[in-house]
Amino acid sequence: MLFFRKKVSASPPFELFRQLKTDMHSHLLPGIDDGSPDMQTSLQLIRGLQDLGFSKLITTPHIFSDMYRNTREGILEKLAAVKEAMAKENLDIELEAAAEYFLDEHVEDLLARKEPLLTMGEKMVLVEFSMAFPPQSLKNILFEMQMQGYQPIIAHPERYIYLERERPFYDELKDLGCLFQLNILSLSGHYGKSSLELAQYLIKKGYYDLAGTDLHQLRHLESLKNQAITTQLEKLLQAGRLRNPEL
Repeated sequence: MLFFRKKVSASPPFELFRQLKTDMHSHLLPGIDDGSPDMQTSLQLIRGLQDLGFSKLITTPHIFSDMYRNTREGILEKLAAVKEAMAKENLDIELEAAAEYFLDEHVEDLLARKEPLLTMGEKMVLVEFSMAFPPQSLKNILFEMQMQGYQPIIAHPERYIYLERERPFYDELKDLGCLFQLNILSLSGHYGKSSLELAQYLIKKGYYDLAGTDLHQLRHLESLKNQAITTQLEKLLQAGRLRNPEL
């Protein structure tokens, strides 16, 4: 299904994020990964995203066995605590939780035991892998996820800068049926020139299906207003491929 066929003209950041509606990649739950350190910061980040124009947030804490040993149950408990704090602050925005799964032996074990994964939309699962090299078992893990009815979303594919020399690997991931999620901050060069160039390459290929802030800290809120972001995000919205409003 295509969205945003109506042309957007010189839209401010608020209007663009309002049209995007859902931020589906962030780290807002307090004290469980490298995102928000405490409840006060979580509430500030949530309010900041609402002020930017988002009307729904799907936060995605890391599940990475070597660093962040989060579980489905622990994440949902934190989500409930944040929602309770939001109610006390009269902070009215829809908040859900999925996860950002690092594809390693732990995820293989979860799949082998048929443990339910945290999902968004229609069983979409956000996944990432090493920033240094793709794991040998990557395709096998993705295939097993799909066999169990999950739809893998590759988080920030533009940040795997070693793929600059192996761009056909992106084609392989697409041929496997994976969705791609853009980190919006990549459009400003926030992660460096190579990530920006790969983001522009993937935009030209029409490979992005979703966009997310990957918000970790307060300074990211101001960075999301960057003019380079609004110009390129506007073009993506006009292309009508982003699925965020479905979530």
